[in-house]
Amino acid sequence: MRLLSVAAWAWVGVITAQAAGLPNILWITSEDNGPQLGCYGDDFATTPRLDELGRQGMIYRYAWSTAPVCAPARTALISGMYPSSTGSEHMRSLTRLPEGMRMYPQFLREAGYYCSNNSKEDFNLEKPGQVWDESSPRAHYRNRAPGQPFFAIFNFTTTHESQIRRRPHVAVHDPARVRVPAYHPDRPEVRQDWAQYYDKMTEMDAQAGGVLDELAAAGLAADTIVFYYGDHGPGMPRDKRCPYNSGLHVPLMVYVPPAWQKLAGPGYVPGGVSDRLVSFVDLGPTVLSLAGIPTPVWMQGRAFLGPHTAPAPEVLHGLRGRMDERIDLVRTVFDGRYVYVRNYYLHRPLGQHVNYMFQTPTTRVWKELFDAGELTPAQSAFWLLKEPEELYDLQSDPDEVVNLAGSGPHRAVLERLRAANQSHLQAIRDVGFLPEGEIHARSGPDAPYTMARDPRRYPMESILAMAELAAGRDAAALPRLVEGLSASDSAVRYWAALGILTRGMTAVAAAREPLRQALHDPSLFVRAVAAEALGRFGDPDDLEPALDTLLACADAQASGAYAATAALNALDALGDKAARRKAAILALPTKDPRAPQRAAEYPARLIQTLSERLP
Repeated sequence: MRLLSVAAWAWVGVITAQAAGLPNILWITSEDNGPQLGCYGDDFATTPRLDELGRQGMIYRYAWSTAPVCAPARTALISGMYPSSTGSEHMRSLTRLPEGMRMYPQFLREAGYYCSNNSKEDFNLEKPGQVWDESSPRAHYRNRAPGQPFFAIFNFTTTHESQIRRRPHVAVHDPARVRVPAYHPDRPEVRQDWAQYYDKMTEMDAQAGGVLDELAAAGLAADTIVFYYGDHGPGMPRDKRCPYNSGLHVPLMVYVPPAWQKLAGPGYVPGGVSDRLVSFVDLGPTVLSLAGIPTPVWMQGRAFLGPHTAPAPEVLHGLRGRMDERIDLVRTVFDGRYVYVRNYYLHRPLGQHVNYMFQTPTTRVWKELFDAGELTPAQSAFWLLKEPEELYDLQSDPDEVVNLAGSGPHRAVLERLRAANQSHLQAIRDVGFLPEGEIHARSGPDAPYTMARDPRRYPMESILAMAELAAGRDAAALPRLVEGLSASDSAVRYWAALGILTRGMTAVAAAREPLRQALHDPSLFVRAVAAEALGRFGDPDDLEPALDTLLACADAQASGAYAATAALNALDALGDKAARRKAAILALPTKDPRAPQRAAEYPARLIQTLSERLP
């Protein structure tokens, strides 16, 4: 049944909700898709149902997910906090909130709402008690008590990365008409993946329309504020998992029925387009505001609708942490025009070999063309080592392939956004500058958020200073990096070792003796970095001690899943130099009974990759 016009169904069933004094709130969410919708100006898209919702509601032009992959993105949504402040930024990790902090549906339930989630959670935070009345494929607002206001989520996986590569598939959108972004090679496999993505967007659009039809048929449309958004950018490589606008920009539209528009506040304009910057950390506070609930003091987001609407932020912040089995650290800032990217792991490319990503045909053909030397500089950048800083002007460069970080005319913009990044890291006490295992070890029974506010356990200023120094390639920093290898804090030593590794052979030769000593550092993470540095860039007689160290660290049962993941990444970086220990690598224990189940899978995945790549 086709959705009635919003004007027609908006007046059905007003009495119940108005009598209760609370609106119903419905979230329709979809996975792995950016704003490739007709209402966002994409002429290739076929999305009539969401276009209609956008025309009747308000479209937010600049909405960003906090992370370009599902688990940390959803963690930001459920908590109203940046995952980098709660230690939950890494894909499929698991940490906890401090005692007394709760997730936004818990406040709604206290206010009388029936809260249902159908059906994906995928949070990197333990739930602090009962969060939902029901969270399952059967969850539905119709299960509430008569007359009870509801908050309901319906999530669609139709557009997920796994679906755009599923074959066989009969194309609806013509691959020949696809616009291939400048960072992708123009090949048939790439065009087919993009065309299938658009086909899946059309399927998802119909599913979203079905939810709206069901709402109207139940006589609830006039009482219900409707949100639609995607959870991060498209499931294509260099979109998903990458903290550029291409990976973080999501569609967001909100429809507020006439009876509730006064509640929404003056910022809401039916049929309008808002240029307000909106982050995923803002959505929880906004729902609470619409229910009349002030934003809890610990939430870091800002309500953009309702009586508790807060001033708009000047910038948005994005992040990249560990992506499945591959470790990384990137922070991003966006001001509505410019995207600033600060890369901290300069010894790894964005295009690390994530097993799941390499199942997409585009990824495989793209890497084959890179290895064959057949790509343009814009297409090759994904596979090359990262620059310390990147700056993109979306007005002139929507695909983000022209790095302006070294541009004199853009110096002031670079410095402004660099300062915004630094201010944000310190304001939220970003714990991502600790190796993942140390987040848990230093926290002990406390939450990482609590640990990060104890300067004895997390001397952030000294750690961040060394990380900023390390994440460059200037030779002048080498004496301070070598000095950092003897610092009292293991995270400072970790970044010092990384800084030496990043600078390559000359730096490793100058720091050879301190690095050799670091092979016996109390921290397994420091040992792994020192071993990689010596194994890749040291003298020939450094290789065997480096391999011994990495094999010991890579034993997940003895060292833990996080240290093993770090060591196995280092062994992979050694390439053929690790081949002499292939049998020992394949025999390594892969299970860490202390790690969360999902994080415990990654050592085995890396060993499988090494078994295929090592001669």
